[in-house]
Amino acid sequence: MKIALAQFNPTVGDFEGNRARILEMAHEAKSGGADLAVFSELCICGYPPQDLIERPSFAERNQTELMRLAKDIALPSLVGFVGKAQDNTGKPVANSAALIGRGKVLFEQRKMLLPTYDVFDETRYFQPATIQHAFEFGADTLGITICEDSWNDKSFWPERLYDRDPVAELVSKGSTLILNISSSPYTLGKRGLRHDMLGAVAKDRGVPVVYVNQVGGNDSLIFDGSSVAFTPDGRVAALAKSFDEDLVYFDSATGKGDIRPAMDDEYEAAYKALVIGTRDYVRKCGFRKVVIGLSGGIDSALVAVIAADALGAHNVLAVAMPGPYSSDASLRDAGRVATNLGIELSVLPITGTFASYRGALASTFAGRPEDVTEENIQARIRGNFLMALSNKFGSLVLSTGNKSESAVGYCTLYGDMAGGLAVISDVPKTMVYDLARYVNRVKKRIPEEVLLKLPTAELRPQQTDQDTLPPYEDLDRILKAYVEDLQDPAQIAEECLLPIELVRAVALQVDRSEYKRKQAPPGLKVTSKAFSVGRRFPLAQKYSL
Repeated sequence: MKIALAQFNPTVGDFEGNRARILEMAHEAKSGGADLAVFSELCICGYPPQDLIERPSFAERNQTELMRLAKDIALPSLVGFVGKAQDNTGKPVANSAALIGRGKVLFEQRKMLLPTYDVFDETRYFQPATIQHAFEFGADTLGITICEDSWNDKSFWPERLYDRDPVAELVSKGSTLILNISSSPYTLGKRGLRHDMLGAVAKDRGVPVVYVNQVGGNDSLIFDGSSVAFTPDGRVAALAKSFDEDLVYFDSATGKGDIRPAMDDEYEAAYKALVIGTRDYVRKCGFRKVVIGLSGGIDSALVAVIAADALGAHNVLAVAMPGPYSSDASLRDAGRVATNLGIELSVLPITGTFASYRGALASTFAGRPEDVTEENIQARIRGNFLMALSNKFGSLVLSTGNKSESAVGYCTLYGDMAGGLAVISDVPKTMVYDLARYVNRVKKRIPEEVLLKLPTAELRPQQTDQDTLPPYEDLDRILKAYVEDLQDPAQIAEECLLPIELVRAVALQVDRSEYKRKQAPPGLKVTSKAFSVGRRFPLAQKYSL
């Protein structure tokens, strides 16, 4: 059987647009000689639909669109949708897959394993399947699974999250081919893990495995695609692009298929993820243009490059806002970045506005020394300028803070945190430099001076980040261990060979800055644990390690 792996970029709730794209790709697959087209998880409504699922009309629209697709589809296709639960107990809906064709629904399978970790909360919405059924289709017997259903192989995972293994059950029922439709978000290293896991499933069970993943960004989540087919010996027989729509073919009888060039460089993958995540968030939210505060530092330079690649230089407005402590070099470097990218640069000095603030507050602040208050006022003036431009021109503000700063609260509410999307809020500072060097490999768009200068907010004379923070190399090691790996300070200090007092101080800053992060704009997730969806800590609490 010739199978088309149909990898596309749905928008949540865009039933008409998603339906049209499914029909278009199915027609293309038929023209390519496919016997079956396989699409991604919940592709009819887009993933993740979250609490839209709780609206009865939303679930009903899934059913309506499924029947319309079955009537119009060019060849038999496997699609994901919000279906009805198996009975009247528990939740009324299920995360479902339907094999459609010849004007009707030929077979339905519901998802059995519902993840509730990290960004997933599927038991909130769906009733799990209690049984799996194989389905005869042509010369093959199909075992249809949905995302997590294939992530519980006892031969691969040293510790399993579930008692049941849907793949094993389907193979025991005679399945000769495993199909898995997924919406598996990208994180650093996950493509390799997923590849190894699915290959092990194919080899362990002795059957071909076809995996089709969603691609594109929806809110904070980015889906890499990377759809793949494995032969029974675990060999890759078909591979789709990463971070782009694609249609590739796999012949289950011959074991041959289309193999796109693999994206092996993880920095390239992370950069592509940020670009597609930015593009999709901006466009799916109804914007065309963005505005960025371009300081002359590394963070805003990287965000400007991402925005230009995502949306086109003509859709990016950069704003330099020099203040009383800004250096001439910073304004020069901001100009060079804008020139290199071909984006418009507007210069709006804040020194006069800052003087007005100080004058207005002089009597109230009389007798008190200057401190972080005056620093924050400068940041908030800049935030106000950016939001004014956003209102006037209908552009979305992209904030430029990185994960390291956000983690320890080295950022200003309603100042540099202002914006509609925090592009690199899940990118540690050391990785910001790595990504900057990556984008400079082909063409040096970020000046070397920007890469070499000491990081500084320039909110007081001769200020550098390391006046307040540990060296970023040490800080990022602590943050990964504490935030992503959930290690306690004593363990971190021992493994990283760092003073326990330093580690505890950083951990305390992370915990005390939770209230700031709750008020931050949504950010794009690229690490295993981002300060957004998937991480839930109370604000009013006194627990500390």
